[in-house]
Amino acid sequence: MQLLSKKTSIDFLALRKLALILSVVLMLISVVALATRSLNFGIDFTGGTLVEVGYNEAVRVDTVRSALTNAGINDAIVQHFGTAKDVMIRLPASEREDAAGISGEIMRTLRTDSGESLATNVEGQDTVQQCLSDGKTAACKVQMRRVEFVGPQVGDELANQGGLAMIYALIGILIYVTFRFKWQFSVGSVVALVHDVIITLGAFAVFQFDFSLSVLAAVLAVIGYSLNDTIVVFDRIRENFRKMRKGDRFDVINAAINDTLPRTILTSLTTLFVVLTLLIFGGEALRGFSIALMIGVVVGTYSSIFVASPSVLMLGIQREDMLESEKNDDDDETRAVV
Repeated sequence: MQLLSKKTSIDFLALRKLALILSVVLMLISVVALATRSLNFGIDFTGGTLVEVGYNEAVRVDTVRSALTNAGINDAIVQHFGTAKDVMIRLPASEREDAAGISGEIMRTLRTDSGESLATNVEGQDTVQQCLSDGKTAACKVQMRRVEFVGPQVGDELANQGGLAMIYALIGILIYVTFRFKWQFSVGSVVALVHDVIITLGAFAVFQFDFSLSVLAAVLAVIGYSLNDTIVVFDRIRENFRKMRKGDRFDVINAAINDTLPRTILTSLTTLFVVLTLLIFGGEALRGFSIALMIGVVVGTYSSIFVASPSVLMLGIQREDMLESEKNDDDDETRAVV
C-alpha cells in the first residue's frame, strides 16, 4: 500500500513505439483468428440444445460420445466441465424434437449405457422419468442437471442485436467524449476501446472458448471499465495542461499517467481478484463471462496507459488547445452569470 502511494516518475511515452508494435501484433493475430477460426458461438447464437449431466463417478468423454453415436445422435459435442463427473452435451438446432424430447432421449441412452435398468420401480413409475424429475435419486448413476434450448431464428436475432449494441456503445462514447474533452481525446478513447474489444474477441477465437450472451455482456462491461480508466487519465491530462506551465506535452501526459497510476493498479487488482474468484468458484455458467472480464481488465488497463494517451499525443494535442478550451469555459460561465 505504501509502495502504491509513492509518487512515480516513469517515462511511459518512451515505451509508446514498443507498445504500438505489441498492440499491432496482438490485433493482427486477433483479426486473423476471427477471420479464419471465427468465434465458437454457443447455442445462445447458433440455436440448439444444451444438456448438462452428472455421473456418480468419473466418466470418459469418449465413452459418452460413443453411446450417443450408437443411439443415432451423431452431431453431439461432448465435453467435461467442472470435474470429470460432469459432462456437457451440445446439439445443433433440430426440428425433429423439442428440448424435452432431445434431453429425454439423451438421458435414456446414457442411463442404458451406464447399466441402469429401464424397468419400472415398485410404485410403477419409470425409473428414467424418476431420474429426470428427481436429480437426488440415489439409484440414478446419471443425473440431468440442466437443459437449455434456443431456436436458430432467435440465435440470429441475438447475434445481430449484440453486434449493434456494441456499435451503438462505441458511437455513444465517441459523442460523449467529444463534448467532454477535445476531439483528440474522443478519437483516442475509441481507438483504445476498439483495441480492447478486438483483442478480447481474438482471444476467444484463438482458444475457441464458448461465446455466449454472458460473454457478450462481459465485453460490453469491458468497454465501460476501460472507458472509465481512460477518462480518469484524460481528466488528469487536461488538468495538468492547465496547471503545469513548464515542460512540454510529453511531460504533461507522463505526469498525468503517473498521477493516476496508483488508482489504476488498485482498481485493476481488486477487479481481477473478484473475477478470479468467479472463475474458480462460479462454475461453467460463469466461466466464459469470467474469462472475458479477466482478459478485458488486463487489456483495458494496458490500453488506458499505452494506447489511449499516446493516441492523443499522435493526434497533435497541444497546450494551446486546452488553454483555449479553458478560456471558452470561463467566457461561458461569465455570460451565464450576467
